[in-house]
Amino acid sequence: MLDWPHKPRSAMSTRTKKPRRTAQRILEVTLELFNRFGEPNVSTTLISSELGISPGNLYYHYPAKDELINRLFDTFESALAELLRAAQDVRNVEDAWLFLHMLFELVWQYRFLYRDLNDLLSKNRRLETQFKAVLKNKGTAVQAMLAGLIRGGAIQIQQRNVEPVATTMVVVLTYWLSYEYVRDPRHALEPEFASAALLRGAFHVLNLLTPYLEADQREHLHALATRYLNP
Repeated sequence: MLDWPHKPRSAMSTRTKKPRRTAQRILEVTLELFNRFGEPNVSTTLISSELGISPGNLYYHYPAKDELINRLFDTFESALAELLRAAQDVRNVEDAWLFLHMLFELVWQYRFLYRDLNDLLSKNRRLETQFKAVLKNKGTAVQAMLAGLIRGGAIQIQQRNVEPVATTMVVVLTYWLSYEYVRDPRHALEPEFASAALLRGAFHVLNLLTPYLEADQREHLHALATRYLNP
């Protein structure tokens, strides 16, 4: 929301500004710690210590660790929903590459959800329910992307193949970071290796469409791979 320069500030807004800022800072630091160490390895004591606040101050804003997880998930889910709407505008391989790379960037930003997915789902009933919706929404968006590619003349695919191909793409999207981690546990989730990992993910998801791509689009995909994966 815009902060109008001449808008009067009431005493109440002045009093409530600091708690709101503290609550947001807690979320930012928690996300950073979850991403760096994995959610199971981060305690509320570590979070409060990293922030330089008392555990009581942390509990005032978020009385349980699950509340931190749920708030971060809500932010992720909101950003994902906005991004998935762009799927309907995809018309060619270049559009699809950009869309998928943006998806992977969002997954990376909230990578603790994917890194510790099975553990989180086993402990958090809300995530167990909501992540099913995330998968469904991803599937719907990927099918919309395929429909756009068909309209743009980039692919030829029988309708009966759209759903299983879309599902396979969603599986790779969802578990790509796990694959990268198994492939190179010491480095895969370090920020300096992120860009290459995300580009590889976008390429391998899009490469699933190779049998259906028109010849010029297939060549363009491999040109993109050569440009970005082998600089």
